[in-house]
Amino acid sequence: MTDNQIYKISFMNQNEVYEIYAKHVFQGDLYGFVVAEDFIFGENTTIVVDPSEEKLKSEFSGVKRSFIPMHEIIRIDQVEKRGTVKILPLPAKSDAHSSPVRIHGPERK
Repeated sequence: MTDNQIYKISFMNQNEVYEIYAKHVFQGDLYGFVVAEDFIFGENTTIVVDPSEEKLKSEFSGVKRSFIPMHEIIRIDQVEKRGTVKILPLPAKSDAHSSPVRIHGPERK
């Protein structure tokens, strides 16, 4: 892996969709978690401040590595350059995650 790779990670967190960027994303040693590290945020050189980016920047401040549950991940893309990090509201009627999915084995009698 080279350091110029950038990944856009979209995942659900507390009824919101987070879109963040990181340099490294991989399957971790903890079962069921994807690891994201080396987060990429915008520079503070602009006058316009995006409140969702500032919230994410403060939430991930001091975080070296984040373990994201696999079932919360919507998508991971390798991109050419960093976009804007975002916090989006989860759609009101989300069919994908409206109730927990249960996988049943054969019935016992």
